[in-house]
Amino acid sequence: MTSRTASQAPPPALGWLLLMPAVLGMLITLLLPTIQTIAFSFESGGLVGPSEYVGLQNYDRALGPARAFWPALGFTLSITIMPLLVALVAGPLVAGALEWAGTWPRRAGRIVLSLFPVIFSPTAVAVSWLRGLDPAADGLVTMVRAFTAPETAPGTFRLLLAATTFGVVCALAVMAFLPALRGGTVTGSMLAVAGIVALATIAAGIQTFTLSLTLTRGGPLDSTMTVMLLQYTFVFQAARLGMGATIATATGVILGVLGIAAALIAVISGMRVSVVQRHITPSAAVPPDQPPPPAYGPPPHPGQAPPYGGPPAPAQTAPYGPNSSPGLAHPQAGQGYGAAPEEIAVTARRPSTAAVVVGVLALLAVTAIALIWTWPWLSALFAPAGRVAGPETGLRVHLNTWVPALLSALVTVGVAYLGALGIGGLRPLGRRSEWLLLPFAPWLFVGAGPLSVANWNNLRGIGLLDTFVALIPPLLISVPALFVLTLLCKGLAMRTERDFLGGVVLPSLPMAGILVVAVTLLNAQDLLWPLLVTQDMSLATAPMTQMMTINEYTGGPAEAGLTTPLLVVVLALAAVVAAQLLYLDRLAITVGGDTRSRKLAPPA
Repeated sequence: MTSRTASQAPPPALGWLLLMPAVLGMLITLLLPTIQTIAFSFESGGLVGPSEYVGLQNYDRALGPARAFWPALGFTLSITIMPLLVALVAGPLVAGALEWAGTWPRRAGRIVLSLFPVIFSPTAVAVSWLRGLDPAADGLVTMVRAFTAPETAPGTFRLLLAATTFGVVCALAVMAFLPALRGGTVTGSMLAVAGIVALATIAAGIQTFTLSLTLTRGGPLDSTMTVMLLQYTFVFQAARLGMGATIATATGVILGVLGIAAALIAVISGMRVSVVQRHITPSAAVPPDQPPPPAYGPPPHPGQAPPYGGPPAPAQTAPYGPNSSPGLAHPQAGQGYGAAPEEIAVTARRPSTAAVVVGVLALLAVTAIALIWTWPWLSALFAPAGRVAGPETGLRVHLNTWVPALLSALVTVGVAYLGALGIGGLRPLGRRSEWLLLPFAPWLFVGAGPLSVANWNNLRGIGLLDTFVALIPPLLISVPALFVLTLLCKGLAMRTERDFLGGVVLPSLPMAGILVVAVTLLNAQDLLWPLLVTQDMSLATAPMTQMMTINEYTGGPAEAGLTTPLLVVVLALAAVVAAQLLYLDRLAITVGGDTRSRKLAPPA
């Protein structure tokens, strides 16, 4: 095998060039709206018309002692406790059981668990459970009748949110912990992943909006008011722009701290994602009368004979390639592109019968619990829906829902992918390149809510409200995708013996495609942004249509499956299953310094 020379490696300047679209996207659609939101928080006035500077008056009214923000924040944080326990307890336990059970239980688990994120829709959950308010209803759905009393509403809301999100939270946590169990630093990887999962779960809980609006509208007596719903109420119902911007600023600060903490965990721990080669048994890979290839063993030291025979290595040859040394990040310094890859263990462990049984039982238990709490939605799919008037119930509503969602995903993930190739693949700052993620970190967990005040005002200013273009989420970069793809490109660059295109770009493309699907599903189920930018029901998305039907604007019970059409579910599930079996099942998360003696265990 021939190695690329240092002169053939892509120059670091290309990394800076690929990063520029991500920087521009961050400046235009993240930093600028953040500055505008902070500026609005110092003003008084409504959504339209004149405003005046009031200094810190809004902060005193919104964040002072005994103000509405603190009860809302306390309740919002309380609803994250049970999902947090699911993610940090059930997630790693189920992941460990599936990993130790071997290939077919692990892959079966990946397939089954993938179903829950694909079919999850907050407005569909609300539609399903609100059927329990019907006097003729019985069974589990009648639990929502407790929402009528302020004494029982908060506890019921916490339980219902934890129950309905159990399958999604557990599935995503398992998918995060499984690669950490395959890395060569299991304890460190599991701790780092657990820290990021915990921060992400809290951040997602803080931005709870749809279920609070559709199930309780924050009541009774504001007992189930969440932070995002409080912001929405101030700005778009009470028309108090400054107060809403103050809530958005405070929430953004909290989310920014969580994002920076997650970024520091990833960077300081040296986290990277690798694609483990398919398992080949030594007997099949190497004839018995020949020694195994040197790629499966550590490189020889200068002047020392290789472990599998052959002449001693020349004393002047560096152990990891020409002009190289362990720990240098850029390809020209021996990291990737002709350098020896990180060592991969090729000995597979045969799972015991007990491990297989435990893995299967863990999967069955998680699936049973998730199905029990999903049953109100499943049963509502086959219940007769009332008449929902208007053209929004036909093909138009699905076009309004999925086309803007897909367009936004293609742009935001595409820009993030270019930035990841620049930071993680080309390493313009060498081993310190991951620190380039830090400027993006404050928006790692920020969704549409905290920036909605400024983005809505900008869209109004250019006259795009109530247009199809307005349905496209106003982002140019997906920061979560940037982080995931950067860690993957870093791992690929450290291990490849091929050039940049074959060793980093092509192996990372499937992950970019997977993230496009994930972001599309997430965008399509969002209720807040479409609700803000359009009042024309011909532009209504599926979540909007369901919410309007709940509010009896169009009459009759809402159609529970409107947000999850069969064609979309089938296509998304097929793509996710293929990704799980062919790609995601081969990922490994590793932490620690830049070494090439670390072993990555392949799938059993």
